[in-house]
Amino acid sequence: MHTETGRSQSVPSEKPGTTKEQAGSTSLAATAPGQIRVIKRNGTVVPYDDSKISVAVTKAFLAVEGGTAAASSRIHDQVRELVGQISATFKRRMPSGGTIHIEEIQDQVELALMRSGEHKIARDYVLYREEHARLRAEKEQQKQAATAPADAHPSIRVKLEDGTLIPLDMERLRTIVSEACEGLKDVDGEAILSEALKNLYDGVSENDINTALVITARTLVEREPNYTYATASLLLDKLRSEALRFLGVAERATAHEMAELYAATLPAYVEKGIELELLDPALATFDLEKLGASIKGERDHQFSYLGLQTLYDRYFLHSNDIRFELPQIFFMRVAMGLAINEEDKNARAIEFYNLLSSFDYMSSTPTLFNAGTLRPQLSSCYLTTVPDDLHGIYGAIQDNAMLSKWAGGLGNDWTPVRSLGSYIKGTNGKSQGVVPFLKVANDTAVAVNQGGKRKGAVCAYLETWHLDIEEFLELRKNTGDDRRRTHDMNTANWVPDLFMKRVFEDKEWTLFSPANCPDLHDLFGTAFEERYEHYEKLAAEGKLKLHKKVRAVDLWRKMLGMLFETGHPWITFKDSCNLRSPQQHAGVVHSSNLCTEITLNTKANEEIAVCNLGSVNLAQHIGEDGKLDQAKLAKTVKTAVRMLDNVIDINYYSVETARASNMRHRPVGLGLMGFQDALYKAGISYASDEAVAFADTSMEAISFEAISASSDLAAERGKYQSYDGSLWSKGILPLDSIKILSEQRGEQFIEQDTSSTLDWDSLRKKVSKQGMRNSNVMAIAPTATIANITGVSQSIEPTYQNLYVKSNLSGEFTVVNPYLVHDLKDRGLWDKVMVNDLKYYEGSVQKIDRVPADLKAKYATAFEVEPRWIVDAASRRQKWIDQAQSLNLYIAGADGRKLDLTYRMAWYRGLKTTYYLRALAATTTEKSTVNGGTLNAVSAGGSNGASAAAAAPAPAAEPQAAPVPQACSLDDPDCEACQ
Repeated sequence: MHTETGRSQSVPSEKPGTTKEQAGSTSLAATAPGQIRVIKRNGTVVPYDDSKISVAVTKAFLAVEGGTAAASSRIHDQVRELVGQISATFKRRMPSGGTIHIEEIQDQVELALMRSGEHKIARDYVLYREEHARLRAEKEQQKQAATAPADAHPSIRVKLEDGTLIPLDMERLRTIVSEACEGLKDVDGEAILSEALKNLYDGVSENDINTALVITARTLVEREPNYTYATASLLLDKLRSEALRFLGVAERATAHEMAELYAATLPAYVEKGIELELLDPALATFDLEKLGASIKGERDHQFSYLGLQTLYDRYFLHSNDIRFELPQIFFMRVAMGLAINEEDKNARAIEFYNLLSSFDYMSSTPTLFNAGTLRPQLSSCYLTTVPDDLHGIYGAIQDNAMLSKWAGGLGNDWTPVRSLGSYIKGTNGKSQGVVPFLKVANDTAVAVNQGGKRKGAVCAYLETWHLDIEEFLELRKNTGDDRRRTHDMNTANWVPDLFMKRVFEDKEWTLFSPANCPDLHDLFGTAFEERYEHYEKLAAEGKLKLHKKVRAVDLWRKMLGMLFETGHPWITFKDSCNLRSPQQHAGVVHSSNLCTEITLNTKANEEIAVCNLGSVNLAQHIGEDGKLDQAKLAKTVKTAVRMLDNVIDINYYSVETARASNMRHRPVGLGLMGFQDALYKAGISYASDEAVAFADTSMEAISFEAISASSDLAAERGKYQSYDGSLWSKGILPLDSIKILSEQRGEQFIEQDTSSTLDWDSLRKKVSKQGMRNSNVMAIAPTATIANITGVSQSIEPTYQNLYVKSNLSGEFTVVNPYLVHDLKDRGLWDKVMVNDLKYYEGSVQKIDRVPADLKAKYATAFEVEPRWIVDAASRRQKWIDQAQSLNLYIAGADGRKLDLTYRMAWYRGLKTTYYLRALAATTTEKSTVNGGTLNAVSAGGSNGASAAAAAPAPAAEPQAAPVPQACSLDDPDCEACQ
């Protein structure tokens, strides 16, 4: 019926951080530039050949449709097109050549058949593969039964680094696989071992043995999500050998042996790290014996494959490309770094370690990178205001460079800089406006690439009344004068309430140069409205010549149109950020940060705001009964807030203004991740009133405990310097500040729930008595990378897809929703056909007839959740948060009306900020194969990934087809400064 396109042999050595293709190109015989090679099952490696795929696909068609003349003509054309698509996929993935496994080719054949609508042929092809896999397995079993005992493998010898050949140690191999699968349901260690052995050959290296095990296990993830944990444990065997040998502790160790070896590894690690000038010598002053004894080696088994690979590639300390940190050593290093100034630093280090290693809470990426090192830059993001003079502008750009060098994400307020056409007294000339300086800031972000770890990441903010706003909106366009474009920098609108009122009322809006009305920059609420109308009156009287009148709705449409087309500028709201800020007495919030969750005061040349982030893993705080475990949450939050407060004193500040500001106000941003996982555990659909209520009560609990913890720290360590006069000092908590916003904005322009369930009166009394240690305590960051580490959904996001390939710097990883799989298994619905259906429908269950309605509701993906549910849940959270949320909006069938309604609702419901727009146009979109990873590719629109629509009309026009959305541009490391 069909012919196979190849058979497998030796799997290439795969260094962590490379894809299979990259690994193959370096581990097998030299591959000519641009040449793709195929690993066959019989052990040979051959050139990629289109004709063999063509034969196999043609026979599949003939088996179903027969060989009539009419059928043959259609088959020939269809096969040629399908084979062309398949070949193009591999050439696109490996433009410089590489190596692929035969199974990957066959996967692509299946998917190409399904995508083209050839379902009968695809089904026949799937059945054919399954039958031949069964026959191969039977043949292999018969062969094994006739050979030597299972623990003897005389035909395979292992080549050591010095060239020595030794027999393959089957006993150890079985031990490693057995330990990797220990306690995992529906995971077959024998299946991993037997399949991996097929890919071994005489003279195989130790690394290639591990790679064979890892690749075998990870290909099974889409069948059973628990294989991801087995894959991680198998990978860990290699990591242990690498680190233990380097530290001189042991040649290698099994997972069970590490229970004892971790204690001996910690002092050796600290000694070596100090010797290499990578660790702070102060770490040697800890009781390393006590800390080593407290390490819980069994927690290594919590990692998913993606999580462990991410740590290995980007977080573990290394010397000459040798990683000598192991997971629990890594967490202990971070814990020691954060406890270094504590009075009882050993006890605190153990407390911090237990919180991190349990995945109940995770510090942000900069803290994980640098805690305990010689340069502890632990803070996540910095906010600056750029002054309106040449010296100050370039001073601000220099600050950007210094802050970015040490891995800080930046938010720049550019509103004070005078507009195009403004008078320059010193030269008697006219200004070129803010755009040329933004171009310089953009190029600086590219040039200073954060120590080689990732690109600099900057977001520029501009208020909506600035005369350059229309050109600012077009900064990310791919057309026009490239000298006035910033392709690598993020942009955001800083929108006053008055503008939104004018949009609602369809009135005119006036644009000004800040050179003529500089005080507008520092005003908000009714004070801003009064002064703005005063300037409008002067303009009408001819006393203020440099201005422009526009229809507010027209400008709003252009804002939404550019957001849809380029992903920028994001829409953030000035007045809700300021009127609900606890620090109104100490200054003005002029912008947010790179990821729109930080709302802190800035002032040119005086205040660079700094924020320190970490996130509670909400999924870890759902009990067996599906309810929030408030006692556990209280314990987690108390320790987390202490860790965040410690960051402020330990942190390395590359700019003195940032240090002074952080010491004065001591803001921190405690957030959350795993919200979607928590809903799954609670049995709640994201698009439901129950989910909105859960968002409310869970954030209320976090807020209550975080404020309480900061107040307790104030009693222990003292209040922050600028506490007096703050809303805290007046007994006004975040919930109470909604009233301030409502009064200033007007009750007809806001609808935000103000109900509560906890004893807030007692907390007000506590804060009144003890004060607060931190000016700001909460902010919800994107958390994409640390969510990968802990194996949960990022931040407050709905599930992107239930099955897809996640692509990042660590390679490509199959991601399957384990909750869905286990629910389907419980109902006898999980099989290979379901896997293929999920691939065909891009991770959606909505069109799969045999999936019950309740599961379709529970497992609706991001674009299947109406945006009103996302906004409503965010509104409920916002009432408890003293800063903001990094909130992505997903809009399917996007058109002008939907965008308009969604963003108006975001403002009306009291949100402070929004982040990326993930938009699918109203017409049918092109499908993509999950195997290619195309769903996750970083968009060409910018370093942080623009919206899903690479090119779309303004919202008022009819929508056109847009590309398939990325799984998550937030997982782009360019943006992980906030995670």
